[in-house]
Amino acid sequence: MRIIRNVFLLSALVMVPAVGMAQATTTKPAQAASIKPAKAAQPAAKTTAAKTPVVHATKGVVKSVDATSLVITSAKAKDMTFVLDNSTVKTGTPAAGAAVEVRYKTEGNKNIATAVSVSEKTSATKKK
Repeated sequence: MRIIRNVFLLSALVMVPAVGMAQATTTKPAQAASIKPAKAAQPAAKTTAAKTPVVHATKGVVKSVDATSLVITSAKAKDMTFVLDNSTVKTGTPAAGAAVEVRYKTEGNKNIATAVSVSEKTSATKKK
């Protein structure tokens, strides 16, 4: 009688994990199917982020300025040209020789100024 009971318990112990594994293998394909659409949505989010323009910043001295463009000489003695438009935010009035900080985005081969700030140091020394 003990042998029959032990065989029954042993077979029950073997069957429980086997049934559990059988259920686990049937749920994995369903889970994999539900994960695949989520992965397909991720590249769309990356392309949206790629379309957002990156804003850069630089400092320099104004070489020339007019209504639609600004040319500065940066600290590395490199001339940089920026396009000014109606959306460009100007703090102070940039003039030749003034120290400025420029925030800009690059579109193609053009630097589009988003903000131009005249440094206070230069305007204070000109007043004296």
